[in-house]
Amino acid sequence: MISRIDLRGDALPEGPALRDLLPRADFDVQAALEKVRPICEDVHHRGDAALIDFAAKFDGVRLESVRVPAQALADALAGLDADVRAALEESIRRARLVHRAQRRTAHTTQVVPGGAVTEKWVPVERVGLYAPGGRSVYPSSVIMNAVPAQEAGVESIALASPPQADFGGLPHPTILAACALLGVDEVYAAGGATAVAMFAYGTESCPPANMVTGPGNIWVAAAKRYFTGRIGIDTEAGPTEIAILADDTADPAHVAADLISQAEHDPLAAAVLVTDSPDLADAVEKELEPQVAATKHVDDRIRPALAGRQSAIVLVDGVEEGLKVVDAYGAEHLEIQTADATAVADRVRNAGAIFIGPWAPVSLGDYAAGSNHVLPTGGCACHSSGLSVQSFLRGIHIVDYTKDALAEVAHHVVTLAEAEDLPAHGAAVKARFGWKVPETK
Repeated sequence: MISRIDLRGDALPEGPALRDLLPRADFDVQAALEKVRPICEDVHHRGDAALIDFAAKFDGVRLESVRVPAQALADALAGLDADVRAALEESIRRARLVHRAQRRTAHTTQVVPGGAVTEKWVPVERVGLYAPGGRSVYPSSVIMNAVPAQEAGVESIALASPPQADFGGLPHPTILAACALLGVDEVYAAGGATAVAMFAYGTESCPPANMVTGPGNIWVAAAKRYFTGRIGIDTEAGPTEIAILADDTADPAHVAADLISQAEHDPLAAAVLVTDSPDLADAVEKELEPQVAATKHVDDRIRPALAGRQSAIVLVDGVEEGLKVVDAYGAEHLEIQTADATAVADRVRNAGAIFIGPWAPVSLGDYAAGSNHVLPTGGCACHSSGLSVQSFLRGIHIVDYTKDALAEVAHHVVTLAEAEDLPAHGAAVKARFGWKVPETK
């Protein structure tokens, strides 16, 4: 059901050579880019009419309006199962606790007497959030996108999710109910690349946004790449990933369950176990069969994901080598199930989120840990972070110098300007002092 990669015996290669040995899904965003280009441009030129036509083509529904009526949000919340509502409310509460603590405040550095630089943090003005609605429906993604944007102070927040034929062309009612709980009342029935294009260009019903965030399929990722530079994005999210670094102290039933939990997302989902224990590897393989057989989505998602080239059990000589492997892999979700897991986790450099020990499964982070589950995939954790309050903030430097403070450093500014053959830069300083550089004290 799952392949093995044996990296024992020889010294592990460094950098790209090690990454090339590790499993990874085929996810060609560049190829998809050429297919989404005409879709995006059609939305640009025809606005809501294009969104309505694409909903008929891709989602099988003929919309009267792309904007979701306020009454639909209220009805969805009123009809929400009480237990689901309680779970969503607790997820929101915990997410707010964590994300509120991420707020940044302005800081002023007194560089010299009379010369100061202040860094202030300003939220983006308008954000478009995306909540997927393909194989599964993710009200949790509504929370993970909306809460950090709200805690950052974003004033205008809109959300898009694909229209559902089963619900009269509206997004899934649980998505709408989550929006209502969060106070997000600007919601659109638009999916995939069309939703990103709607936010990037704006249409008759939807003003353009400064930024688009949220996970999605390859078409969402391709549209984000297409609009990078016009709008800000969080990340080009690829198929979900779990890597588990485990030794012989790990419970094979837990490890198998956690691998399956990510495999049920998508046939391209990656499930990777890195271990120095052949006995654990054998035990996990034995656990996979009965656990897979006992769950849903077996043939269309879980088995293809576990059997795919993106999933494997990787054997290493020790936890030290395992750390090198998981750092090279840069997993979206990384579980540490080893002896002294906290100390091992502290040494990890590259991961979207780290889950320590047997009682912190990825599922907890997906819903109710308080952490964010919109995380970098495809190895991007080596240079990118997950969604947070900071994602929606811009740092602006404010320079405040007196005449004396400028005079003190003027000769350095002029010298560097002339060294770069930019004499007008220096002249802008000289003009303030009668075209003569002040002498330093």
